[in-house]
Amino acid sequence: MVRDWTAVIPVKRLSAAKSRLRGAVPAPRHADLALAMVCDTVSAVLAGEAVGELVVVTDDPVAAAAVGALGARVVPDTPAADLNAAMRFGADEIAGLNRFRAVLAGDLPALRAEHLDEALSQAGTRSFVADAAGTGTVLLTAGPGEPLDPHFGLGSAAAHAASGAKPLLGDWPGLRQDVDTPADLRRVLTQGAGRHTCDLLRDLGLTVSCVPAA
Repeated sequence: MVRDWTAVIPVKRLSAAKSRLRGAVPAPRHADLALAMVCDTVSAVLAGEAVGELVVVTDDPVAAAAVGALGARVVPDTPAADLNAAMRFGADEIAGLNRFRAVLAGDLPALRAEHLDEALSQAGTRSFVADAAGTGTVLLTAGPGEPLDPHFGLGSAAAHAASGAKPLLGDWPGLRQDVDTPADLRRVLTQGAGRHTCDLLRDLGLTVSCVPAA
């Protein structure tokens, strides 16, 4: 598979990230959990065959250093607005409209590289993958010449469909399962979370259901 795609992941400042997940781990380690999930997502994206470059849009210096060490290109969040603005900036301005672009959520610790490759092989034009609940979005793609036009937020799957994006259908549990709540984290651990998330939970003694991804 040719590495045609540029992937983009926006990352909030870790101190403000994943507010609904608070309580899943002790408060002093909350930012570490958010970072571990980002690192597992980044690692899976870069391990695949479809993505040639990964751009992470963030103003968090700790996240920037960690994902840069994994091989991502880090750019500052110049719009300094919301998630959609960061995604548009990374995809349409940094990567450029002449590229195949894919934006992903940064909280996919059970993502498998081969599942992302399969989803991207079905994309080609502006498309999206709904989350496990069917209401949110975990992946949005755009082809050369197409603006990304993201509509992330409450009810984003319906919003992306209404905007003309094609839903991508496939059995990709790790791609579809983002982690917003402690219940989401429990579910994702049964699917096989990545090394960074598992190592953190093991360090906290919370690894009963943690099966590291192959």
